[in-house]
This record gives sequence, C-alpha cells and structure tokens, in this order.
Amino acid sequence: MTAQDYEVWTRPLRRHPSLTKALLCINKVLTLLVYLAYPLLLLALLLQKDARLATVFLTPAISFVLVSIFRDRVNMPRPYEQLDIRPLIHKDTRGHSFPSRHVFSSAVISCAFLYTVPCLGAIGLLITVWLAVMRVLGGVHFPRDVIAGFCIGLLSGWVGFVLL
Repeated sequence: MTAQDYEVWTRPLRRHPSLTKALLCINKVLTLLVYLAYPLLLLALLLQKDARLATVFLTPAISFVLVSIFRDRVNMPRPYEQLDIRPLIHKDTRGHSFPSRHVFSSAVISCAFLYTVPCLGAIGLLITVWLAVMRVLGGVHFPRDVIAGFCIGLLSGWVGFVLL
C-alpha cells in the first residue's frame, strides 16, 4: 500500500464527512459487538455446564498472548507512521501494526462461536472481514496486517477447536 493507494481508497469517505463518521461508528460498534459477545458465550457455557468452556476460554486466551508477544517483537510501523497520510481513525500508538490484533481477536472469537454456535460463528467471520476493511480504510493497518491477523486467528481456531 502506498500513500496514493490510501488516498484513492479514502477519497469518497473524505469527500463526505458523514461517511467518515459512519466508518468510525461501524469500527467501534463491530469491535464492541465482538468483545461483548465473547464473555456472553463464556457465561452461557458456564451456566450450561458445557464441557467446551475450557477450550473456548483457553484457545483465544493463549493465542492472544502469543500474538501479542510476536507483535511486540516484530514491532512493525503503522501506515500513518510509514506513509505520509492522515488516518481516518485517530490513534496515538506507534508500531505494533503486524498482525492486526483487532482482526485476529475477532477471527479467533468467531472460531469459538463456530465451534459452539455455528450460525453465529459465520456471522462473526463476516464481521471480522468488515472490521478488517475498516482498519485498513481507517489508516491504522496495512492490508498485510489484517490478512495476517485473520489467517492467524483462523489457524489458532483450527488448532484449538479442531485439532486439540
């Protein structure tokens, strides 16, 4: 991605401030939706005394810690640091762009739903794709960051919910 690419991708949003506000709102709502749905899933499994509770808790938790350690070690710059752009999503963070932890978390949580309530998991994966698009359009991640976050989230889900 270049600064010119970003300009082309975000030009329609910048021309219509209501679209920019919509992007910011959708980004917040989708993030909140995923992060509220996960504890509710855990609570439902706990109340039902479902044996899958430990797996649904541990797979995302362990994966999140491992991704966070990797991301800290790699410490790649964000688009607004590397390119001469003004991001639509304001963020003061420096580095820690790769992989996108928002997209990773949404993907692995969606896998937890696929494992327990498949139709909600499928909806979660669609939300994850939308979140990935929002993070790139927002200028806080490169496409490679969100693609890697998505793939690592799916891989973590596959390992935790299928192989183990």
